[in-house]
Amino acid sequence: MELDDGGQTRIDKLYGLIGECRYGIHDLSRTELDDVYQLPRFNMPLELGLFLGAKRFGGQGQSAKRLLILDVGRYRYQRFISDLAGMDIHGHDGDAVTALRKTRDWLANVSRRQLPSADRVSRLFQSFMADLPMLAADLEFDPDTVPYVDFERMVVGWLLSAEPPP
Repeated sequence: MELDDGGQTRIDKLYGLIGECRYGIHDLSRTELDDVYQLPRFNMPLELGLFLGAKRFGGQGQSAKRLLILDVGRYRYQRFISDLAGMDIHGHDGDAVTALRKTRDWLANVSRRQLPSADRVSRLFQSFMADLPMLAADLEFDPDTVPYVDFERMVVGWLLSAEPPP
């Protein structure tokens, strides 16, 4: 969504993004059947496969990639993507704050950077979401349909100017 180039296929966009990424976070929990066609969406497993391929076959710079794999339960993936057996999958039980906590802790570990706690990030998110209708209205957007690039600018502007909760 952040790259709008009609001359570039979606898979080529993914190749480019994955090639540039040092870290990959892949949540396999959204593989349920859709209501219309009774088929699962496998975008995340595909993206994980591309990331693993880049890490394995992409040369020295790509082999340094690090990844976090999330799912609702630690072993649920074995029912639909058993080739990941032996990988350390982190379960979040479908709870957004648990997924946030696991992601934050993993990022702090692999980056060795000091990061705000998951509780603080959660409070910031809740505060931003409370402000989103006003931010969107100021730009004459419906809060549910803000274009990605504008949403990204809103987030950055809000983080730089708002008085976030402690």
